[in-house]
Amino acid sequence: MNSEFSLETLKASWNEVLDAVLEVDRLAWLLWFDARLVKLDGKVLEVSFADSEKLSGDHNFKSARKPEQTAKLVSAIFEVTGMQLEVIES
Repeated sequence: MNSEFSLETLKASWNEVLDAVLEVDRLAWLLWFDARLVKLDGKVLEVSFADSEKLSGDHNFKSARKPEQTAKLVSAIFEVTGMQLEVIES
């Protein structure tokens, strides 16, 4: 892993990552656009959707996020950053 790669580096590229997801799958983009990057521990990225739970109504799409959508996010992260990460939800 590149020692220069950090959570801040990924945050700076996050909109580009989401754009790459959108190019492949609009539904996957919808399911990940509200993710907050919490922690990067080695090759494991922890994301949270706590903000979506604060809104009125159900804006948390956890039940809709399937392995296929996670794989598209992981692929987009790799495409944009060159880093192969695992994504977990907190």
